[in-house]
Amino acid sequence: MGLMLYPADSDVTSPDVEWSYGGFAEFRRWLAQAEGFDLDEMYGFGGDLPWSSVTTVLEPLLDHPDDGVSEFTSAQCAAMLPRLEAIVDQRQHDGSDPLLRRHLTDARRLVVVMRLCLDKDVELYFG
Repeated sequence: MGLMLYPADSDVTSPDVEWSYGGFAEFRRWLAQAEGFDLDEMYGFGGDLPWSSVTTVLEPLLDHPDDGVSEFTSAQCAAMLPRLEAIVDQRQHDGSDPLLRRHLTDARRLVVVMRLCLDKDVELYFG
C-alpha cells in the first residue's frame, strides 16, 4: 500500500511518482531538513510547532495528509518546482549514500511530473 502523485491529464502513460507511506514520510523528512527544520517537530507529525513558525514554499507538500485523494493546483506546482529543483541541484554531488540517491531520484521524478502539470495546466493528483 502506498501513494502516488500524478498529473490529472487522463493519460495513463504520463509519468508519476510513487512511494510507500514510510518512504514518503522519509522523503518529506529529507525535504524538511533541506529547508532547515525537523518535520517531526511540526504539528501533525508528532510535534507541536505550528506551520506558521517555518517558511517554505514546499509547505503544501510537506503538510499534506497521506490519506484520501486530493490535488495540488498548477499554481502550487509552479511555486514548489523551483525549490525542488534547487534542492536536487544542491544535493546531487552528495550521492554516495543509497538513501540520498533514492530521495534525489524521487525528487527528480516529482519535478518531471510537476513540470508536466504546468505544461498541460492540469492539477497534480495526490492519492
